[in-house]
Amino acid sequence: MLQKYKKFALLILILNSISCNQTSNNSDMAAKETIKVGQKAPGFILPDKNGNNVTLSDYLGKANIVLFFYPKDESYGCTKEACSFRDSYEDFKDAGAEVIGISSDNQTSHQEFAVHHQLPFILLSDKDRKIAKLYGVGNTLGLLPGRVTFVIDKNGIIRMIYSSQVNFEKHVKEAVEALRKM
Repeated sequence: MLQKYKKFALLILILNSISCNQTSNNSDMAAKETIKVGQKAPGFILPDKNGNNVTLSDYLGKANIVLFFYPKDESYGCTKEACSFRDSYEDFKDAGAEVIGISSDNQTSHQEFAVHHQLPFILLSDKDRKIAKLYGVGNTLGLLPGRVTFVIDKNGIIRMIYSSQVNFEKHVKEAVEALRKM
């Protein structure tokens, strides 16, 4: 049993060591240098938990966007991350931002996840990970879907990228700080 914990601890250390933070035009490992701060955010159309299509252009000119890609509903890290966004949701609203989470989970999974954790923000289904790939969100170590947060201003320009597979709650702190600087 102790051996399993040692392997898990080693995996966490490896994941933590490859986590990175991008607030400038430096490259970001998870984003594979596809998307950079200062570039226009790629548009998207994805279904929400109720089957309604949501597009980035729905918010342009109206609100800043905090767009976070996460691996899986109800997994430990994703639940911690989503609940951190939930707990800071009013801070985002006060900063004129809408929070949108994207994973490859289906609409039913998103509905259950949102109800179970009382998530007030939008969850979108990217079943084939086409939009994640468009944003350059790859897999960590070739295994786990990436965990990357983008702050996009009202004009559709990416103002912050934060990538970390294991610093779940730091995504929220980095996004709030970026919004305050805008």
